Amino acid sequence: MKAMILAAGVGSRLRPLTESLPKALVVVEGKPMLELVIRRLMDAGVDQIIINVFHLADRIVDFVNSKKSFGIPIEFSRETELLDTGGGLKKASYFFDDGRPFFLHNVDVFSDIDLKMMYDFHVQFRALATLAAESDRKSGRYLLFDEKLRLCGWESVSEKRQKWAGQPRPKAERLAFCGIHVISPEIFPKMSETGIFSINKTYLRLAGQGEHIQPFLCDGYYWRDIGAAGKLEEVRGSRPQAQ
Repeated sequence: MKAMILAAGVGSRLRPLTESLPKALVVVEGKPMLELVIRRLMDAGVDQIIINVFHLADRIVDFVNSKKSFGIPIEFSRETELLDTGGGLKKASYFFDDGRPFFLHNVDVFSDIDLKMMYDFHVQFRALATLAAESDRKSGRYLLFDEKLRLCGWESVSEKRQKWAGQPRPKAERLAFCGIHVISPEIFPKMSETGIFSINKTYLRLAGQGEHIQPFLCDGYYWRDIGAAGKLEEVRGSRPQAQ
């Protein structure tokens, strides 16, 4: 099983910390976030990983090499400019050549979501993509799902706007995305977007064409992102630190 970890970001909301330290190497529970994510993916059955890198890329590469790649093959997709989630995944598409669904995981997500269960759920329903999401968390942005729990839109609360995959659904369910995907490789020939683009753009277009993009509900699991200083300190303060 393969996975991609999104670790290219500059971590602007964590400055000045990330001026000299990539977000992927920010420490939580005594270990860099990248290590925590790698080990959780490995526990779920992942045995090959690709990591996209841009900001302070050599620091990330050196760290992985110092850990002897955690005993599994790990590759790096170096970006000369930030390609966003969709562009970054498309650049690394060559890596996913085994015909099996794979994980796409943000490096700044700290959670105990059952990744193996999420993967099995994806396979069971033969989805093109399965997105970890919560119904009981407030967020500035939401994914919108119809009565069959299929992706039908996206909403920005702060910008007071919505994007729909087809006709607007006034009764759509709003779910907060958790930064973890399971994706079937059949998505790659369907990705007509090029350059710098969000994977959400692809998801919405494909959902509008009838593709099965579903949520994996994560209510009850612990989930935080450490992408901003306040959120990082919240995680460090709400979880026991490893010694």
